[in-house]
Amino acid sequence: MRYPAPGSPAVAARVADLLRTAGIDCNVDRNRGLDHGAWVPLLLIYPHANIPVLQLSIQPHLGPEHHLNVGRALAALRLEGVLVIGSGSFTHDLSEFRGHDVNDRAPDWVNSFADWFHGELTGDRIDNLLDYRRQAPFATKNHPTEEHLLPLYTALGVAGEKAEAERLHASATYSVLRMDVYAFHAPRSSNALREDTNRQARLGSSSTAV
Repeated sequence: MRYPAPGSPAVAARVADLLRTAGIDCNVDRNRGLDHGAWVPLLLIYPHANIPVLQLSIQPHLGPEHHLNVGRALAALRLEGVLVIGSGSFTHDLSEFRGHDVNDRAPDWVNSFADWFHGELTGDRIDNLLDYRRQAPFATKNHPTEEHLLPLYTALGVAGEKAEAERLHASATYSVLRMDVYAFHAPRSSNALREDTNRQARLGSSSTAV
């Protein structure tokens, strides 16, 4: 399979500059291809691979707070025609994957984790979200390692302080993989909302996905 989306050196340079300004070191790799976590959802959203795409690596040893801060450092991209996607999996214990059919129901230990996260996201309880490995039910069971959940924190951070979480989709695949999708909106007045919507409409034809 191929997803031949073009890159965007200009946006990559902008991302690196924003991160460095926030005190977060960043290097640009001009040769590495897209991970399946990037091209799989983009193949569904933009099947013709007709928008520029670049991928920002996670740092799994630095945890949720670092990735939230990465998102906040990149918040300016929201008004620059850049779509920021935090792609992973809401639950991801592959040791439980075998033996399930694609439409098998999720067990309680999967759903209770997803339900807890939904409540904390929609309640804007950032401190609890950052401490999810201690507070969320079955946290380490659902995420033996954190790399599939950390991108969510960056997407949340891009929306800024007091972001509003909207669940767009919730389902389970092969019983143990919750595939929930959230959009994060910055709080704003109705006038600002209309202005931003108009701005995004003008920029839509030249959007870039990060």
